[in-house]
Amino acid sequence: MKNKPGLRKGNFFESIAKGERIVTETHAEINNEDITLDVKEFNLFYGAKQALFDINIKIPKGKVTSLIGPSGCGKSTLLRSVNRINDLLSIVRIEGNMYLNDDPIYDPAVDVIELRKRMGMVFQKPNPFPMTIFENVVYPLRIDGERNKNVLAEVCEKSLRGAALWEEVKDRLNDSALAISGGQQQRLCIARAIAAEPEVLLMDEPCSALDPIATNKIEDLIDAMRGEYTILMVTHNMQQAARTSDYTAFMYLGRLIEYGPTGTIFQAPHCQETSDYVTGRFG
Repeated sequence: MKNKPGLRKGNFFESIAKGERIVTETHAEINNEDITLDVKEFNLFYGAKQALFDINIKIPKGKVTSLIGPSGCGKSTLLRSVNRINDLLSIVRIEGNMYLNDDPIYDPAVDVIELRKRMGMVFQKPNPFPMTIFENVVYPLRIDGERNKNVLAEVCEKSLRGAALWEEVKDRLNDSALAISGGQQQRLCIARAIAAEPEVLLMDEPCSALDPIATNKIEDLIDAMRGEYTILMVTHNMQQAARTSDYTAFMYLGRLIEYGPTGTIFQAPHCQETSDYVTGRFG
């Protein structure tokens, strides 16, 4: 029987303190979605310290999903596990698996470089390369061997339009990407991320280094990309999650507590812990 809003069996925080396994409160609506990214029984360790515990989450195709929770709860660690950036740390060990359109991300035979080509990544701070605006956008195609000038020009314009930046920089494509504003740089990084037509777009607090005006433009862009791209986003800003995402997942101390439609998570969550967090009672 489905729990009434605000109620659920047991106490998550007490169970966490006792080291007991947590079963995520996953809302039934996700079962009606096509899934792009499927995380199953995923655990991550930094040496002897465990950072993620038994994560099970399905990220729906063409939707925006936000990860929220207090600092240090594992949001960015989970996000960076998707494109295996955490592999760069020798002390990292994982259990479980993730599947990108049914392909196992952590299979030993996976070519990580090829895997990352299927994903776009946008970091907290804009990180344009020290080259022209044009070369920043087409960089994913360049490293894949594309040399046709017409193809590169077409992808550049399409990607900049997709990132709502074309009209602002179309006459400056040969200028350094470092010469534009921070908000424009972040949209440029989004254009670069979508140039390779990724299956999933990962965003790690993409607005945390931006002013309110630039933040509004990024949020408008995320809304415009809804449907065309599957977006998984970490945000520390709960209002941003409420404004931009279709689904929201609440994490705490490396556990996924509750996952469901954003409106329900913020207005009628199933778990008291989720309610306490989104209403500011803790965190």
